Amino acid sequence: MLILLRSDASAADRARVAALIAELGFEVRHIPGRQRDALAVVGNDGRLDAARFTALSGVEEVVHLTKPYRMVAREWRPEPTVVAIPGGISIGGKAVLVVAGPCSVESEEQIFRTARAVQAAGARALRAGAFKPRTSPYAFQGLGAAGLALLAAVRKETGLAIVTEAMDEAGLELVAEVADVVQIGARNMQNFALLKRAGRAGKPVLLKRGPHATLTDLLLSAEYVLSEGNPNVILCERGIRSFDSTTRNLLDVNAIPAVKSLSHLPIMADPSHGTGKRALVPAMARAAVAAGADGLLIEVHADPEAALSDGAQSLYPEQFASLMDELRAIARAVGREIA
Repeated sequence: MLILLRSDASAADRARVAALIAELGFEVRHIPGRQRDALAVVGNDGRLDAARFTALSGVEEVVHLTKPYRMVAREWRPEPTVVAIPGGISIGGKAVLVVAGPCSVESEEQIFRTARAVQAAGARALRAGAFKPRTSPYAFQGLGAAGLALLAAVRKETGLAIVTEAMDEAGLELVAEVADVVQIGARNMQNFALLKRAGRAGKPVLLKRGPHATLTDLLLSAEYVLSEGNPNVILCERGIRSFDSTTRNLLDVNAIPAVKSLSHLPIMADPSHGTGKRALVPAMARAAVAAGADGLLIEVHADPEAALSDGAQSLYPEQFASLMDELRAIARAVGREIA
């Protein structure tokens, strides 16, 4: 970290900054300049809060020379992290994991029909929400604990791993009892208390990027989970807000290779939320695999027209089966395979 001083900073200002650096346990190096001086912080591993210096008299700017996150950085772990999921599944290696299913658990008949369909097409894990955060308080909020019981029954019959969302700290304990992967949704990406609790839950965590979050924001949120002792974090690009209302969100395919250059964690893509339109999901799923995504999160419903949530972006089972064939060809073309 470099702390750039104002051109009119006094010797007392410089001494105050240097004293704080030493007080925080770091070494300081004075770098004199023709127009202004700078102080270098030696030994900072990325955890030092720049806000401690920006308010000091005489400080013009703080320049980060290291990433603000540490444990998720590729410098910390050069080799990719492979997250193991119960059932002999993993994500982060050569195989691309496809997780598919409805937005939410609606009924026993609905979830079993959909689970059997996605399994027959080649999906290895089922996504479905028992607890659903919704923009409107009058929208379907999920079946709660009853939905978790249905997911447990589906896993027993099909062997599919279960990915489902925890909305709060109390609900996380219930979800962790059933889920093979605990999902932290986009709205909760910066719910730091929930992230810390997820870090202590003992289950892999699927962390979705928030609609207004930068990649640094996403990686810092992942750092919360890792800092609590859980290295098994899967990132997910699910689309960010855009000025263009043609699609629900803007699926940031750039984020996939960018995150891979910055972090060792695996990253999935969610083309369903990324577009919000059924007709666009296959194209963006293909693009994500070509861009290097380690997995896909795709909404599929046995009867999308009757779905209680997100029916417009849910594929019909036959569409999903056709897409899986296309994804296998694309994966082969880029030296990978569909799990």
